[in-house]
Order: sequence, then structure tokens, then C-alpha cells
Amino acid sequence: MVTIKVNDNGSLRVTGDVELIDGEGNKIETKETFSLCRCGLSKKKPFCDGAHKGKFDSIVRAESTK
Repeated sequence: MVTIKVNDNGSLRVTGDVELIDGEGNKIETKETFSLCRCGLSKKKPFCDGAHKGKFDSIVRAESTK
């Protein structure tokens, strides 16, 4: 199973057996758990390097189905 966690004010944390592909269809090497940049400030895109700290605000919550 693959999970993607939207971290508050930070990255997308990906865990599981997933293949990451660039815009041309080339495979990007990953580990079983890695973080993707959401803020656009990382110097290691598509991966998060922590550059967002104190500079990016986003808290995402799932809509309640109740």
C-alpha cells in the first residue's frame, strides 16, 4: 500500500512501493519513504530539502463525510 501524507506547512511524505516519473517519463530514483516539495523553494526538487520552514503556510484537512 502507498500512502501520501500532506504535512502541515511542509512536504508531501510518500511511503510505499511507488515509481516517481519526471515529465519526460524517466524514472527518478527514490527510497521507500521520501518527501516531495510543495512550496517550490527546494533546491533538490522534486524532493523537499526543508527550505519551506517558516516560509510556507498550508494546512490541508480532508472533508468530513458526516
